Amino acid sequence: MKYLVLILCFFSINFMISQDMLLEAESFDDKGGWVVDPQFIEQMGSSYLLAHGMGEPVKNAKTEVNFKKDGEYKVWVRTKNWVPGEWEAPGRFQIKVNGLVLENTLGLRSGWGWEYAGAVRITNKKNTLELEDLTGFNGRCDAIYFTISDVEPPSSMKKLATWRKTVVMEQLAPKFTKKYDLVVVGGGIAGCAAAIAAAEEGLQVALIHDRPVLGGNASSEIRVHTLGIYGNFERILKKLDTEHYPNGSPEAHKDQIKRDNNVKSYENISLFLNWRAYDAKAVENRIRYVDARQTATGERIRFEAPLFVDSTGDGWIGFWAGAEFSYGRESVDKYGEEWKEHGELWSPKQPDNAVMGSSVLWRSYEAEQVAQFPEVPWAMPVARDYAKVKGEWQWEFSRNDLHQIDDAEEIRDHMLRAIYGSFANAKKQPENANRKLEWVSYLVGKRESRRLVGDYIFTLNDAKTGRTFADGVVEETREVDVHYQTVLEDENNPDFISEALFYKTPKYYIPYRSLYSKNINNLFMAGRNFSTSHVGLGGPRVMRTTGQMGAAVGFAASLCKKYDVSPRDIYTGYLHEYMDLIEKQKYTPIPDSKK
Repeated sequence: MKYLVLILCFFSINFMISQDMLLEAESFDDKGGWVVDPQFIEQMGSSYLLAHGMGEPVKNAKTEVNFKKDGEYKVWVRTKNWVPGEWEAPGRFQIKVNGLVLENTLGLRSGWGWEYAGAVRITNKKNTLELEDLTGFNGRCDAIYFTISDVEPPSSMKKLATWRKTVVMEQLAPKFTKKYDLVVVGGGIAGCAAAIAAAEEGLQVALIHDRPVLGGNASSEIRVHTLGIYGNFERILKKLDTEHYPNGSPEAHKDQIKRDNNVKSYENISLFLNWRAYDAKAVENRIRYVDARQTATGERIRFEAPLFVDSTGDGWIGFWAGAEFSYGRESVDKYGEEWKEHGELWSPKQPDNAVMGSSVLWRSYEAEQVAQFPEVPWAMPVARDYAKVKGEWQWEFSRNDLHQIDDAEEIRDHMLRAIYGSFANAKKQPENANRKLEWVSYLVGKRESRRLVGDYIFTLNDAKTGRTFADGVVEETREVDVHYQTVLEDENNPDFISEALFYKTPKYYIPYRSLYSKNINNLFMAGRNFSTSHVGLGGPRVMRTTGQMGAAVGFAASLCKKYDVSPRDIYTGYLHEYMDLIEKQKYTPIPDSKK
């Protein structure tokens, strides 16, 4: 009898699951004014749809849903109230099924979890589902679950992940595998440069990037202009970099077109836009594969290669593969990076988790008539009386109790509150009556997080002494520039405004040994997650410099393939040929930067 009960329970559960339906919001056919946000998958479990309307409700997201069976379905929605408090939640929205608005308003729960939207009777196979934004202030919807049971779906991350896979019957491994000579993860300037350099040497390259456009912080979605010098790689970097327009400028779109077209012109670069890596498997200190997921459809691919480049910024590939990494500020004594004039703001007595912060850029414009802006009481605890009509690089947030990776959504949301609150304050001034928000990024522009450890760790001392290296493949003249939050100097300052400390240096160099992992034998890194100390990162973190890193590892990868060796072997056995290849880049024709 016991076994009969178990069998009946098994069939009952599977019957309910087969009749129930889980719909990932990011997979909607018509996203309307909602946007796919995949920035925080590792923290909250999925991409989600975001109603980023800058205070004006966005157009409904719509999709068609096919049910296997008619019936009375309870509808659960995974969402959150992103600013809980004694005010109306700023991200409220509703669900509509076949034009019928379900009874409960959503976006009211503190923290990610399931909210009950209401019940609906399904009598047709084909049905329409809509998300109706009520505020324009960043409502978010992860998934919608239609169920005939009375049981709320699980909320804990571990149980939720298992449940999700069960409901959609996801296989353990991706169905498709693709093989390349080199897999580059991260399509910022560094990742693009790595892909181009390797492709020009004949490698078959996969470039995986989780946004629809390339460039990372330089993209038209984040709009930071590129700084630094070109070093040996002007020809490649001019295909990718930006003019020196103000940060946040719509001029970024011009360089976006140039950059995307240039990368797409290489037949041996397979470009995977809107794909986000979610795992890397290493066996005996070698990465065997990287798994990635399409951010909207959920389709998965396994990427195999003898060589990988981590240009994710956050060092995700290295992290998953077990690479050594560092995070935060070292003790001033570890590398002797003291600057007495600035003391703890520059380098602390004791190591800590402080890092340079993340920015969210924004701008407004002068409309032809008076423009209204809603009251935003939920933003005022952050903005206080600060009043501005645009935000440049100084709009930056870091706090010692917040991790730039683990707490990235909270950091982004803090900046959104700062922006909306400061703009609301500015709108109260008569001269800003016609001011209207033109653009607010919803993407976090990070400066610093994980730094993967290589055979050499670059420090301030290498920069300030202009130390040369036999394997010096990156060069820079820009001063070392470390940021801190101004609230550390005066508690009355807004906590989202930073200041920079500039340490003048001679020309300095970064060795190739800082661009491959110390303990993962087939992993390169290029970008802000290269092998450096916290202070050492202050100079070469800008994008032309990180682009040099990318080009350098792309060319190194070509020699790895030529001799069937690992990145370290290039330094120990083929350095002369490698440096000749790097030097040769100076003398190749430079294209028109507008092409």
